[in-house]
Amino acid sequence: MIFDFRFWRYLANQQELIDNLGSATMRDFKKRVWMVGLFGLLLFVTQELWGMNTQHLTSLYAFGGNDPYTLARLVSLVGIILWAILYMAFHFFGIAFLLNRITGIELSKLAVLQLYVVGILLLEKALLFFIFLMTGATTPVSLFSFGPLAATVFDHPFLVFFFNQLSIFTALIIALQVRFIRSFTEMNPRIILLIIIAIHIVMTLITAAVGLLPLEEWYGRFVEGGAGK
Repeated sequence: MIFDFRFWRYLANQQELIDNLGSATMRDFKKRVWMVGLFGLLLFVTQELWGMNTQHLTSLYAFGGNDPYTLARLVSLVGIILWAILYMAFHFFGIAFLLNRITGIELSKLAVLQLYVVGILLLEKALLFFIFLMTGATTPVSLFSFGPLAATVFDHPFLVFFFNQLSIFTALIIALQVRFIRSFTEMNPRIILLIIIAIHIVMTLITAAVGLLPLEEWYGRFVEGGAGK
């Protein structure tokens, strides 16, 4: 038996997808992977062209003129494209491989799960970007996360960055991953939940730590040094 993979159809019918994966051969999955990947790349590039997270380049235009600023924007655009590819590849291939090692579930089935994880992450970014477009302003924390609340309670940036990675979409992803994995393994559901939560906490800690690095300062020095040669 063969079934056609449809991203939006099975997004709201996960049980049907799980049943089909367990009893039939899937078709057209690679096409949907490319569609999600292209959407993600377009989203990241659009955010960059709109000026999201590029406020640190303004000083280059003010003090260096048009040429250094143009160079900086081009470098920034290339950087965001590479980051988008790395971001989506990690959540799609990397986490699928890790879960395969832990649970023993076929990598092809976990790839389907992680495609939906990537889709949900991109949906969160798209909704946040839409809000920014409507208001004409951005915030350093996600409106869907605990970041805004943490910013009012904690003074340490690390804690704000940490809670900013925990959102309603994170909870949705965890629920999806636990339900999916439970359907293809005999592992204790509590152990599955603990494993998934542990993976998310580790990724959140890494992201929060990276957020403390002076990347904007390093980037500015790199561009200014290249422009001055």
